[in-house]
Amino acid sequence: MSANQEIRGVLIRTGTTQLLLPNATISEVLSYSPPEAVANAPEWLLGRLRWRGWRLPLVAFPVLSNQGDERADLASKVVVLKTLGGDARLPFFALLTEGFPRLVTISEAHLLDESDGDGDALPFAVRARVRLNDDVALIPDIDVIEQSVREALAA
Repeated sequence: MSANQEIRGVLIRTGTTQLLLPNATISEVLSYSPPEAVANAPEWLLGRLRWRGWRLPLVAFPVLSNQGDERADLASKVVVLKTLGGDARLPFFALLTEGFPRLVTISEAHLLDESDGDGDALPFAVRARVRLNDDVALIPDIDVIEQSVREALAA
């Protein structure tokens, strides 16, 4: 990212953390509805939701990344994300979130990488820990999440 370049991003609350994603990866934000169960699924794979003819895997990111528990309630939302791997059978997946995502403008001058500053190892499925103005957020590793979903559905 050049010094003057800005991109639109989205801060999403999941459990006790926030995720920072490029706005372009988000297809839609939905109200939560209970998903269909997936047999023998890991705890982080909450089930499948119907969306535009697809049956989307619903992921509880804090559980997947070993950062705690996440339970759905009336305020929960579901963020539909585009996958990056090119698998025609899994073009999207969904993340359980708390409340609505918040649009932010990201510029290099206001984004600080804190991934190795405190010596803590990054959680599973996290690419980086950043500070955007006053917000600390995790940048999820979409490829790792997508691979985890594929493996869980194949089991």
